[in-house]
This record gives sequence, C-alpha cells and structure tokens, in this order.
Amino acid sequence: MPQAFVRFVALLLGLLAFSWGLPVGAQTAASASGASLPPGVLAALQRAQVPASALSALVVPVEPGGQDRLRYRADVPVNPASVMKLVTTYAAIDMLGPDFTWATRFLTDGSIENGVLRGNLYVRGGGDPKLVLERILQAFFKLQDLGVQVILGDMVLDHSAFELPAIDPGAFDGEALRPYNASPDALLVNFKSVILTFRPDPVNGVAQVLSEPPMARLAIDASVPLARSGACGDWRGGLRARFDDANSIRFEGRYPLSCGELKWPVAYQDPSSYAARALEGMWRSAGGAITGGVRSGLTPPGAQLLYEAPSLPLAEIIVDVNQWSNNVMAQQLFLTLGQLPPVNYATEGSIASRQWQPAQPGRFERSREVLAQWWQRTFGPRTPAPVLDNGSGLSRDERITPEALATLLRHAATHPKGAQFVQSLSVAGVNGTASRLSRSPGSLARGNAFIKTGTLRDVTGIAGYVQAANGARYAVVGFINHPNAPAARPALDALLDWAAAQQD
Repeated sequence: MPQAFVRFVALLLGLLAFSWGLPVGAQTAASASGASLPPGVLAALQRAQVPASALSALVVPVEPGGQDRLRYRADVPVNPASVMKLVTTYAAIDMLGPDFTWATRFLTDGSIENGVLRGNLYVRGGGDPKLVLERILQAFFKLQDLGVQVILGDMVLDHSAFELPAIDPGAFDGEALRPYNASPDALLVNFKSVILTFRPDPVNGVAQVLSEPPMARLAIDASVPLARSGACGDWRGGLRARFDDANSIRFEGRYPLSCGELKWPVAYQDPSSYAARALEGMWRSAGGAITGGVRSGLTPPGAQLLYEAPSLPLAEIIVDVNQWSNNVMAQQLFLTLGQLPPVNYATEGSIASRQWQPAQPGRFERSREVLAQWWQRTFGPRTPAPVLDNGSGLSRDERITPEALATLLRHAATHPKGAQFVQSLSVAGVNGTASRLSRSPGSLARGNAFIKTGTLRDVTGIAGYVQAANGARYAVVGFINHPNAPAARPALDALLDWAAAQQD
C-alpha cells in the first residue's frame, strides 16, 4: 500500500476523532506520542524519562457550554492511588449528608451506686473514623460525671459493627509500622498508633522519650543516648528501635542532638490488642479504676445505654480524608456505606433524612455493591464505573478513567451538598498534600487549584478544580502509571499551571 495513502488515512482518522470528540489517547500515533500535550507537560515527562503514553489527562470546563481544553488518553482505566478517595467521599456526602455522625456507645449490664459500677462496661464501636485521644477522654470524663469511677467488672470492647477478614498491616508494602497501613475497625482507637516524642536533654546526654496514649502493659524506654555530632539525617534508623515484642519498645542506638525535638508516629506492633491496651491506660490515667480486664466481646441484649459519644460530622471527617489522604478513615467511610439499608433515593433523598440504623455489619464486598449501585444511579450506564477495592486507593487493583473522575467533579460542583466536598480538597501550594504542588515562583495554580493527590510506588496523580485566568473553572485530572512515576510529578505541576493560564 503506498505510503502517501497510509498517511492520508491516518490524517483522516485523526480529523474524524477530533470532530467526534474522542479522547486524544485514542487518536493518531502523533497524539499517542504526546504531540498534543502542553509543551511544559511533555518536557517534564521527557526529563523524567517517562513516555507520554504513561500519562492520562483531561482539562474540561465545570460549567456547561465551555470549551474542552485537553483530552489525552482520558478513557484509559488507570490506578488512581489515593485520588480514589474522591469517589468514596463524594458518595458519602451524597448518601449520608454532610451532617452525618457516627456513635460510640457506652452500655452496662450492671448498676451504679456511690461511684461504683457493679457489672461490665461495654464500649460498642460504631465505625467512628476519628475516635482520637481527646474525644475518648471526654467520653471517660462524662462517664465519671455519671457516677462511673470504679468498674467492678470488665471493660468489654465490641467491634461487631464491621466484619473484616484478618488483615496483615505489612502485606501491601512491607511497612507494617507505618500508620498509613492501619486497618479499619468498628472501634478504631487513635488510628492504632503510638506517638513517640524525642526531646534532647544535653545536660544528661540523653533524649527523653515521651509517648501517647498511655498503653497498659507496654514498657517504652524512657530515654535514648544522644549523638552529639552528625547531621539529623536518617534519625529513625539511627535509633535502632526494637518493635519485635508487643510488651515493649526499645532503642539500641542514638538520637542526634542536631534533630532537636521530633515526633515519630508508629503503628503499634500488635494492632489486635491496641484498643484494649490504649483504653485501659487512658481510663486509669483519667482517674478511673477497674478490677477486671479489658477484652473484646459482644454487647448483650438489654444492656443499658449510659452515654453515646457522637463523632465529628462527615463534612469535617472528609477534610482529613482528602486534604491529608488518611487511608484508614477513608476505609471507615467505605465500610459505613456498605451498612446502608435499601432506600428509594428517587423519593426519599439521602440516608441523612432517615434515622440511622445499620442494616448489617460493614463488609468490603457489600460496600463495593452499594458504591456500584450509587454510581449507576448517579452517573448512568454511559460513564464506566470505577473498580473499587477498599475505597482508599491503597490498592494495586482499583481503577478509574480520568473521564469518569471528571464526570464526578462536574456533578459535585453543582450538587446541593457539593460545597463541603469541594472545600475538603487541598489548595495547591498552600495546605494538605497538595502543598507540595505549584511551588515554583510565579505559579498561576498556587492558591487557585483545589486538588486531591495520589501516590503509590508506580503511580502519581491529581484531580480537582482549577480557577483559570479567563475566569472559567476547570475540572483537571492527570495520572502517570509508570515505574518512574514519582520522578514525573513535575509534569502534573505543569498541567495545573497550564490549566490555570487558560485564556479566552
């Protein structure tokens, strides 16, 4: 076949693809090579030695009637990393409502007299994504105000609101002590983490070690010798910390004086016993006493409710999920959605208008079903549904197309409850995980882009909104799936700046 004819057919197909609005990634070979990408994006990819075919990107107006600016491989399913949290948090806002709260309930099968509870105290988790130390102490002080100073029985921890498989916290990337790998729990106490603070004491030649929360039956070295010379560097490695015993945390190395005071959040090495150790330690430190043990169990029928501790509202919870990319909080949301009873949304609106009664324990498989139904109902069959695993993006299996994400972003921008969703995003160059973006002098995206970021070993991505120089607001989505993806992050910076610089 003559080469001139081949070139003519390729040109004709390219023109037809443009006129039909097909994704650029599905068009000509020239497009696949990146010729249609903004120069700054293409240059950043080339510097990182990442091919243009590893990028999927889309820049489209939020308001109807505007001009699409870029579609490049926008219909290609990609691993979105933590950007998948946008699906979970928007579904939660839509189905639960921004004022939705979880409840941790404190119940008993005994009686209270003269400051003594004769019986067991049951702590029934309701899936609160942010049951942190301050709020637990508030609940304990409230119980003491109600007359429970001494428990003549056990403290029984009820985790049954979620039914979860056994989870190895190190299975994903071998980093079991990283707090981002904490697993979900109906009674999720302080993200199952211990915060270690190292405070140099040069006079005595040590760094004092402070820890929170107080953990029952956990011995932590009170100090570690100082290294008086040398840079801070890999100070964690220099500590030579020992986490191999569930009853102790030891340090066999030194702490650099040059580091000053630093904190090290670590996931507790025995997560299954974390809640029991932490709640017992906190109860005692709050002035309470207990004669029995702290153990897991079920709340018996007929137990009397003493106090119900509400969570923060959903609108505040998703700020932590989206701005700081909290994985376990996202999974708590995801599992909660799987507890929803059947609702005729066409006539009844969101679940927030109904009294919250979980239909069943939260399970990942049920959550995937609920999210798939919600997606179909909200966006219709023409927008391909995402492939969900745990709803946090901490997965090698989750997939979504940039086109689908842009559809979600556009929908959220005009949703009656969408303002809280948009406000939960990081501002590029200013706060949250997006503070690392748009740092170059004169960046137009800095302060004008509201973004969710995502990062895995071979994934980097962004999705959100950009307010452009022409006054238009654009939904911007960009992903790089490639072994060298982290080095190509400047290409996404360039994409945000290009979108922000759009003129009429």
